[in-house]
Amino acid sequence: MRSNIFIILLYLAVFGSFAFVYMKHALQMFQQNHYELYRYSKWLFNKNNIRLSVTFIYIIIVLLIGTLFRKNGSLLCLLVTVCFAIYLLYAETKKTYIKDLVVTARVKRQIVVLGLLMIAYIALAMHFMKEDLLGISVIALSYLLIYPMALLTMPMEYLIKKHYENEARAILNSQDDLLKIGITGSYGKTSTKNIINDIISYDRYTLMTPASYNTPMGITRTIREELKPIHEIFLCEMGADKVGDISYLMDFVKPQYGIVTSIGKQHLNTFHDLENIIYEKMQEVELLPPDGIAFLNADNEYIRSYKIRNRCKVITVATADIEADYVAKDLRYTKDGSTFTVKINNHNYKFTTSLLGKHNITNILLGIAVAIELGMDLRTIQQRVRNVRQVEHRLQIKKISNLTFIDDAFNANPEGSKNALDVLSMMPGKRVIVTPGMIDLGTIQYDANKEFGKYMPGKADEVILVGEKQTEPIYAGLKEAAFDLAHVHVFKTVNEALTYVYKNFSSADTILLENDLPDAFNV
Repeated sequence: MRSNIFIILLYLAVFGSFAFVYMKHALQMFQQNHYELYRYSKWLFNKNNIRLSVTFIYIIIVLLIGTLFRKNGSLLCLLVTVCFAIYLLYAETKKTYIKDLVVTARVKRQIVVLGLLMIAYIALAMHFMKEDLLGISVIALSYLLIYPMALLTMPMEYLIKKHYENEARAILNSQDDLLKIGITGSYGKTSTKNIINDIISYDRYTLMTPASYNTPMGITRTIREELKPIHEIFLCEMGADKVGDISYLMDFVKPQYGIVTSIGKQHLNTFHDLENIIYEKMQEVELLPPDGIAFLNADNEYIRSYKIRNRCKVITVATADIEADYVAKDLRYTKDGSTFTVKINNHNYKFTTSLLGKHNITNILLGIAVAIELGMDLRTIQQRVRNVRQVEHRLQIKKISNLTFIDDAFNANPEGSKNALDVLSMMPGKRVIVTPGMIDLGTIQYDANKEFGKYMPGKADEVILVGEKQTEPIYAGLKEAAFDLAHVHVFKTVNEALTYVYKNFSSADTILLENDLPDAFNV
């Protein structure tokens, strides 16, 4: 290059700040998309990706300056770039991500490879490009370098994964007396896992996969780091967002008990259709050993109508007036929790819990059924159900600044959202819902959110929507259902919505926080 070396170094320093912010964000989104290039591509090239749109505009401005001001173009481009870089770095320090980048060992390896790729590119490009074009190309590469990085690290990651997974398989195979309980479903997996653990863990040494550790690597890590010979029961949550996931995990863990909490239209971007979801979730039952036991939610029409080919024992639970082994009736909700009655062996048993929502009653029924199969007496089960802890962000009652919140912020779905509104409808005072709507529903997302809006009248008195574009179908549903639109408020961010809540509602009211918006979708 013929330009002053100082200018070149200044350019690289400025664009280095760009690369830091953008590559960190790129890695964050790659991680949230399960390190899958297909998912990452769908996020990256989403037409609503504001950051990429702003960057594209910036690149056009720089190119125009370089074309119109040939003599002083480089200096003007540098000035524009410095201003943009300062703004970008400042904005990054102020931004709070819903789910930030988790710097795991895998991410550290990715950072090293990304850094080497960027250095190699700059070293090569410096011989062929003007400094302003070099800087522009560095910005563009910040997101695109994920592709070669992923391809280069794929063989190593596969070998590392297989090594650790084989260790975990060996640990499981060495514990012949360990009862393994697999839990899957479109929703309700984590809640059911926690409920069962709270009911049975006082009498037996149990281990459950933490939080939402339901992938092969999450389960592998749990087994390698936490499973000990003293454990008697392993509660293993099994997630699936494409065909083959449950089959793989069933072969890996080989549970004797299998639980299917629900089946619904979720992860359609990767499952493509409902038939694939039904097939995959029910592999939890089909792949059980002949002497295994399946525990199923008969309220769910897809589970109820599925024809099981396995000869294992099947136990069903329900809250509706249908045929099932355990049926809950007389459901009541208050701010203190729920009460219900279950008929077991021709006797009615009353249960009390701090949990809210019909789907949580279903999850508790699954826990009761498992506990009875393990030989626990009903008085003990009643006491344990009474002491079941609320699960974080799943219809969890919270008191904040003297206001009562129902926190249902974890991954809303059509069935769960309706259940949450049913709970809200039974609460005193003004009933308020704060929501950005449902996501990751593929082609049915618009219709599902519209139906969500149509279900709100009579359940909520005030509706607070987060995200103007995102919540358009909810607004359309409210309008079609003749909801008073004077009581609908639309805000751009969660912080703006909550500020409005704190200013306008009192301790006599109830505020439902329904669903959160992951950063991978919040573009």
